Amino acid sequence: MTICEKAAYLKGLMDGLNLDTEKAEGKMISAIVDLLGDVTRRLTDVEETTIAISDELDEIEEDLDAIEDYILDEDEDEDDFDDFLDDEDDFDDEDYDDEGFDFGDEDSIIYEVECACGEVINFDEETLEKGSMKCPKCGELLEFSVEDDEEEELQF
Repeated sequence: MTICEKAAYLKGLMDGLNLDTEKAEGKMISAIVDLLGDVTRRLTDVEETTIAISDELDEIEEDLDAIEDYILDEDEDEDDFDDFLDDEDDFDDEDYDDEGFDFGDEDSIIYEVECACGEVINFDEETLEKGSMKCPKCGELLEFSVEDDEEEELQF
């Protein structure tokens, strides 16, 4: 029997006794039964709220676990890439095009452009001078030029 059912049972017993609520004893018993009913309703509300909060916390915990897994997977992917670069036998020069990138030159300027497909592409001044490049994701030809004003401006 739940607490709500018990409170309803006590109210029924009180009504069945046909207590005179004008007398002191009847008033007191009626007030106690009403108080039990109020406490029961409040307790039920608290239980429902607690269950809702618990469900929300479970969802937040699942989301945080997914974020943690994603971050850890990124770290593992970086380690895998480093291992790949360390293993020269697996590295094929034909598949890798380093044209335009001088990794030893700290003064080189790297430009960034976002293709219509959403891919963010980084390129250097040499590629900029060529005037165009293909998006590695969708293959769209991206054309750009530099105007010589007081400040260099890229136009796409």
